[in-house]
Amino acid sequence: MHVCKENKEGDLGENQITRLMEKATLAKDFEICRILNGMWQVAGSHGQIDPESAVSDMEMYQQSGFTTWDLADIYGPAELLIGRFRRSGHDKKEFQALTKFVPSPGPMSNSIVTHYIEQSLQKMDTDCIDLLQFHWWDYNNASYLDALNHLSKLQREQKIKHIGLTNFDTERVRIMIEQGFEIVSNQVQYSILDQRPEEFMTPFFAKHGIKILSYGTLLGGFFSEKYLGAEEPRRGELVTASLQKYKNMIDEWGGWQLFQEMLATLDKIAKKHQCSIANVSARFILDRPQVAGVIIGARLGIANHTEDNDKAFDLRLDDEDITAIGKITAKSKDLHEVLGDCGGEYR
Repeated sequence: MHVCKENKEGDLGENQITRLMEKATLAKDFEICRILNGMWQVAGSHGQIDPESAVSDMEMYQQSGFTTWDLADIYGPAELLIGRFRRSGHDKKEFQALTKFVPSPGPMSNSIVTHYIEQSLQKMDTDCIDLLQFHWWDYNNASYLDALNHLSKLQREQKIKHIGLTNFDTERVRIMIEQGFEIVSNQVQYSILDQRPEEFMTPFFAKHGIKILSYGTLLGGFFSEKYLGAEEPRRGELVTASLQKYKNMIDEWGGWQLFQEMLATLDKIAKKHQCSIANVSARFILDRPQVAGVIIGARLGIANHTEDNDKAFDLRLDDEDITAIGKITAKSKDLHEVLGDCGGEYR
């Protein structure tokens, strides 16, 4: 990871302000912004997306220095939006698009894998995918190793630049490494509430040079002032798929009352540093070993949080902050015992 200075044009007319933008190296020839724009939010369960407004919003993210996009072949029109953005005529010198391959478990022949990757290439309007992140639903079906063989072949053909994973546990990654596959990253849930990667994954990844891309870091928006002191929401009040998903995580972790204790602690830290609860939550994970970046959902054309996200790069948590957070997490359940290793909740 390194920090570089970027010029960002704000509300100062022709004047420019200089701020820090953190970037991370996933491989020797591949660098990303450490806050990635998540595109799960365009899949339809977070509000309807207008393509024209979405592409316009993408340009604002780019101009703000948030140049890395995380998407998937199953995220509705996400890959098509990337292609449309590429064709929009804007400067794409600094632009990284990380998609996922999420097949239904079954036979993984070369023709099947190639067909799906060719579809993604066409939709994204590119000859080579920057990072292809592979997800597999069923470990009992070992065809995921066949899929990796074919993805490696496509990498040699320069249709894929790098291969990563999504929601694989440490044991499966170990098998892949032992069989000689080159994996640069694994995308897993990682937040102040869910620190499962630290049990087995982080030390193993440190040994093998694999990075973590974190999602769920803001709990779909629960880590915000909006929910501080709020009554526990009813299911019908959880209007997005993210809120529904991460309310379940809060329940597993320790419940709403303990979560309120955590929010109060994070609010105190945020006020101390003159930032938001979301900034503290993101910074905490950005500072964890092997974490290359955190993925923050972008509700394109609906809401834009680039100005607040910026502040996470300026924030430095001290020992007092970390201790205060630890006092609350010490009261919670061990999610590694409840859910298993990273990705266990999907299997």
